[in-house]
Order: sequence, then structure tokens, then C-alpha cells
Amino acid sequence: MMKNFSSSPLHSNNQTPNHIRERNNRKYGLLSAIPLRFSLRGYGFCMATLFFFCFGSLFYQLNGGPPKILLDIRQYLGESTYLDDHGPPAPRVLPFPSQVVYNRVGKCGSRTVVILLRLLAEKHQFNLVSSDIHNKTRLTKHEQVDLMKNISNIPQPFLYTRHVHFLNFTRFRIEQPVYINIIRDPINRFLSNYFFRRFGDWRGEQNHLIRTPGMKDDERYLDINVCILENYPECSNPRVFYIIPYFCGQHPQCREPGVWALERAKQNVLENYLIVGILEELEDVLLLLERLLPHYFTGVLNIYKSPDYRKMGNMTGTVRKHTPTLEALQVLYHRMRYEYEFYNFIRDQFHLMKKKIGLKSVSQPTAYSPAFLRELALRTPEPLDEDEDLDTDLEDANSWLVHP
Repeated sequence: MMKNFSSSPLHSNNQTPNHIRERNNRKYGLLSAIPLRFSLRGYGFCMATLFFFCFGSLFYQLNGGPPKILLDIRQYLGESTYLDDHGPPAPRVLPFPSQVVYNRVGKCGSRTVVILLRLLAEKHQFNLVSSDIHNKTRLTKHEQVDLMKNISNIPQPFLYTRHVHFLNFTRFRIEQPVYINIIRDPINRFLSNYFFRRFGDWRGEQNHLIRTPGMKDDERYLDINVCILENYPECSNPRVFYIIPYFCGQHPQCREPGVWALERAKQNVLENYLIVGILEELEDVLLLLERLLPHYFTGVLNIYKSPDYRKMGNMTGTVRKHTPTLEALQVLYHRMRYEYEFYNFIRDQFHLMKKKIGLKSVSQPTAYSPAFLRELALRTPEPLDEDEDLDTDLEDANSWLVHP
């Protein structure tokens, strides 16, 4: 009898492994093409490539553009450069304020500070641009844009200074620089300007004739008490409304004495100015500038106190300056009430900044508060002899002045 080997256990055992192997080959044929293991050498190469890529990317960002070697290689390999394809690289961001604008207020120590800036620019190698335009503080919209673009194109770090009312760069989508400024007691500023226009300073006996060549002798030698008490234009509003527009800006309403201009000026100070100091505490102002902008003002106080600088600085004092009568001062203070409100605001902000930084003040407080002038009308002095009355009046009036 013949045996059926096809159904025998041996045949069944011989076929099963082949079928399983064939099925496995079909199932994992695709995965077999993918390398499942890396060599140690390949792994190290991948990690090194990733490291150099990250390091190169960081280097690119910190320097504001590609390394010079990449530009050189690009130019060597072809006629076009990186700049042709992508435009100029972004300017490098310096680790300190590199765009500073000092829109200096007239007769608030600006010439003193400019002399210091010239010495500091040579010492610290920053670009100082000092405009010689003194009589154009208000600009048209077109003039504003042109000036702001010119300022922005100055190589950084720079400090630009000019007698000009506040410019709002962000309004025209231009990067806003850091603003700094200095003001002084409004009446002292007015008196300094009044006599400077007529008689100049110690730099030259005739320099006032160059600044005001068309001024007639009647105006040049006009008594300041007459100017104030008889309401001459030079001693009245809007001419005495002078400091606030420098901080309010270019809006036409900034030149009108009132609350709107005052509040706008305060807001701009808080939002756009790194520091606004007061001339009566100039040494403290210089100390704060040295602390806040060291790349510009390091060593400024040593220069300011040096004998060589003192010799130059003494030439900027106004000559023939004297003080009006108490009656004229009271009238003038009333016309400048907004200016004094702004001055007191700046002084409080300046003292608050000194306190926050921990600066020990070396300045002396002012001799009188603004209430001094308001209370004059309430005083009834006893009768005095003519000579004694004159001496007392001059003594009290001169004490109002602060000579920094």
C-alpha cells in the first residue's frame, strides 16, 4: 500500500519555515532599505554640523548681518554679492543708547554743555553733530521729515544737538532717538536772554552786534522794567512762553500759553526723555548723565572742574545783566505761570531720579520758592528813607537771581 507523504508530518515541517520566511520578506522588504543603526563616527559628524550651524546663526544675529568672510566668498564665486540680492544688512544694535538728541533750550547752559560735548566726543569717539541754526525752532512738516532722516543717517553712536522744538520721529515711522535736555528758572532764563541779545557775553564785546545787527539803540538800551511794566512784545506772551514749546513739539497749539501745551510737554518728557535736568544743579545733571550714558559722558565732571575748562566756560556769561524791580518780577512771574508749573514739574522729576539712583546731591536749594513773588502784593512795608528803600529793593531783587 502506498503512503501519502503530502500529509505526513515531515512534509508539513519542511514547508512551514519557507512560507514564514517568504511572508516576512514581503512584510519587511520596505523597512530593510532604511538604515536602523548609525555608526559613532556618523553621529559625531551630525552633532558637529548642528553645533556649527547654531553657532553661525547666533554670530549672524549678534553682528546684524553675515560675517565678512561669507560676503567675500559670495563675491569670489560670482559677480553678484549678498548686498545685491538682499539689500544692506540691518544696522548693528549697540548695547547702549546710540542715537541721542539734545534739543537744547536757549540760555539754559547749552553753550557750556556743547563745549563739554566737543571734548567728550574726541575722548570717547562718538559722532557729535552740533547745528549752527539758532533761530528756526519751528519747522514745516516737510522740514521735520528731512531733518529727522538726516539725523537718523548719522553714523552711530552719535549725539545731535540743535535749538529746535521736540520732533516726534515715531509719527513718521522713523526710529525714535533718546532725548536729553536742561532747563533753568524761567525768569533767570528770560533775563539772560534779554541782556545777551543786547550786549552779548565775555567772548567778545561786539558779538551782540553780529547777532542783532538790525536792533536800534532805543531798543538795545530799553530799560527792562519799562519793557515788562509797559507790556512790550519782547516781555509779554507769547514771547515769554519759551521753554514749554521745546518739549511740547511742533503742533501750532504748542506755542499758545495754556494747559494743553503744558500737559503735552509733560507727557513728552515722561515718554521720550531719558533725563531733563535743571541748570541750578548742573553738577548733579552731569553726574546723572555719566551714570545713564557712560559711553558719552564718562569723565565729564572731571573735565567740567578742570582749570582749562573753567577758563573757557567763564567766557559764556552774559554781560551787563541786572535784575528788574520787585514789581516787575511779580508781573513777569504771573505771565510765566505755566512756565513755572512746568519748571517745578521737571525739578521734582529730576530730584526723584536722583533719589532712585542714590545720588547724594551736592547742590544747594533755591533761595526762594515761587510763593515769594505771589506774596509780595500782600506785604505792606514800613516807610523808609529814600536811600534805604533803594538799597533794600536792590538786595531783595538780586537775591532772586541764581548764577550757576
